[in-house]
Amino acid sequence: MTGCDIDRIDHSVLYTTDMDATATTYEALGFTLTPLSIHLGSDRPGGERRPMGAGNRCALFGETYLELLGLFGDGSIDPWNIRPLIARYEGLHGCSFGCDDAGTVERRLREAGLSSSGVLPLQRDVETPGGVVTARFEAVHLDRALTPEGLIHIARHLTPKLIHQPRYLKHPNTATHLHSVLLVVDDAELEATVARYARTLGVRPVTERPRHVLPLRVGRMEIVAVSAFDEVLPGEPVPALPCLAGQAVAVGDVRAARALVAGNGFTVRELPGGFFVGAGEARGAAIAFVG
Repeated sequence: MTGCDIDRIDHSVLYTTDMDATATTYEALGFTLTPLSIHLGSDRPGGERRPMGAGNRCALFGETYLELLGLFGDGSIDPWNIRPLIARYEGLHGCSFGCDDAGTVERRLREAGLSSSGVLPLQRDVETPGGVVTARFEAVHLDRALTPEGLIHIARHLTPKLIHQPRYLKHPNTATHLHSVLLVVDDAELEATVARYARTLGVRPVTERPRHVLPLRVGRMEIVAVSAFDEVLPGEPVPALPCLAGQAVAVGDVRAARALVAGNGFTVRELPGGFFVGAGEARGAAIAFVG
């Protein structure tokens, strides 16, 4: 297999019931965040766009980003079925992979038995220096029965310049892009999970023990068995299996990032080539900073 129609991790998705507290935490971690933006979308191709019960703030890097997704309303509107996920634990429950042709991806995934969503429309209003405008997207969702780790989908940006505005791309922690997302699974499910992501992304997995890596042009998906998780993020808890336990951002200056994060009161724990802040301080998902 060779990657062709999916070429990057577009963004990770951290679900939160307290957007203000989560945004404050990520700003203290050194990220520049966008203003709150509320989602409109449809649960079927060509359907009417309506409120999705969610809104986000993002740390943008030009091609990739971190999404902080807050839940809004009384819970009666939840077409993505997000609330059962966050009831398990607060943290990473979503990962979106990027493509340039959602129709091609949809056909391939449908033929592989991985998706039946069709190509779904999505939009949200964003602030620009010239006023509020509507950013538009297309998404293909993996069948949820196949992704117990959370909401996994493939996105195409129809208006990327409205999202990755230059004024939001510089971060005090020197972050440059989303490096990786880490999935932890039961040992008995490791082989099948790696094979599923290989089919989804159209790439061959690479073994970097204890990690099994699905490399893309930008970013990589990392999968590890729970028995080896402590080798990757020492001392971190596993709230449920499977779970998206953490993510990493690449930074231009590890020393500067470490000084900023530690100076803002976070517990810094060392890793080869960088450091991380545990889930208990980072709103439910560990976040690593790597050179």
